[in-house]
Amino acid sequence: MWEVLNGRVYGTDHDHPGPRPGRRCAGLVGGPLDSLLLDITGWRRDEAGIGVALATELGQFGPGGRALYDPRPGDPARFDWTGDTP
Repeated sequence: MWEVLNGRVYGTDHDHPGPRPGRRCAGLVGGPLDSLLLDITGWRRDEAGIGVALATELGQFGPGGRALYDPRPGDPARFDWTGDTP
């Protein structure tokens, strides 16, 4: 299943799974969404610095759960998994 997710942008439809031209993406590292890309186009630096909680059925809490990702210090192109939450 992970091979199917690799290179896909989180939240996009299955017909257009990859990054689109002119968009800025960060890679999700670790956790249930590992290898997905997160579209951060239009995010200000202070917004990208606080991390995200992304809905996923693949995490510890199943449907309705969220995976937590924080930007990697010194590498804004990577967000590291920090855990799951209900």
